[in-house]
Amino acid sequence: MSALRLVSAARKAPRSFALGRRGYAEASDKIKLSLVLPHQAIFTSTDVVQVNLAAATGDMGILANHVPSIEPLRPGLVEVIESAGASKKWFVSGGFATVHPNNSLTINAVEAAPLEDFSSEAIRANLAEANKVLGGNGSEEDKAEARIEADVYEALQAAIGSK
Repeated sequence: MSALRLVSAARKAPRSFALGRRGYAEASDKIKLSLVLPHQAIFTSTDVVQVNLAAATGDMGILANHVPSIEPLRPGLVEVIESAGASKKWFVSGGFATVHPNNSLTINAVEAAPLEDFSSEAIRANLAEANKVLGGNGSEEDKAEARIEADVYEALQAAIGSK
């Protein structure tokens, strides 16, 4: 048997193994969203059209029939599109998003708040304070904390700018 036929024969799936087909989501398809915090469930198996989130690997949109995956989240925006034109925006501090094979999405976050709860003036003031600590003579621990604060405030500024 030639090496090419041997390789292609090894690639074929056994007949008893059923292959699932992935197609594109249609407008009527929904995904069940659960957005949970340690102290509160914001969404619990709620049917939504799309969820846009800030994954560590880049921004992504989740629709029905999405490939199952686990994505770490960075501080940023989670936009939930419930129906045509109706969306809710939340700022999350980080966490994990798990896309399940049964057309459901679970987002576990430490903290989340509606985007409209934030003041752009307060964000600017707190970012300036964090940058001042970063540029100062403080300890390495203080500077590390300030770097985290600055990263979160910069992500908040970007989210507020995308309203």
